[in-house]
Amino acid sequence: MNHKILLSLILLSCLLVSTTIASAAKPIINADTTYYDVNTGLYMLKGNVYIEVSNRIITAGQAKVSLNSLEVWGSDGITLTQDNISLTAGSVYVYGSQKKAVLDGGVTFKQPDLTISADTADFNWRTKLGTFNGNVQITQGDKKWSADSVTYNIITNTLQ
Repeated sequence: MNHKILLSLILLSCLLVSTTIASAAKPIINADTTYYDVNTGLYMLKGNVYIEVSNRIITAGQAKVSLNSLEVWGSDGITLTQDNISLTAGSVYVYGSQKKAVLDGGVTFKQPDLTISADTADFNWRTKLGTFNGNVQITQGDKKWSADSVTYNIITNTLQ
């Protein structure tokens, strides 16, 4: 399996909260089981999935990657950490060609002085906007409030 191509697609989900594309650093990819399913055309990573490149780390219980459609499915506890950003969700579906992703199963986004939790979130890394929906709870500094939906601009660090 070409780990660099596989990692590039998996890292699309990392770009949800990132403002830059990962450099050419050699990735570290670990999983209990890694294989290519010729029947579905999917690369399968199962059990203790760990992907690290530069300062970005992703973990999941499992992940599937389609090189043809540039789609990534991750589930069983998604975590992403990079610099001062942390993101957790139950699952993620990445539409690589559209440069967007949908997170579900309880989403929590954290960085210094800001925490947003919601039922679901949509991220578009072209616009650098994350929209959080359902039971949204925001803590910014000393302020706490609730909303049905909120959009966060990663570049300007502003809520809409």
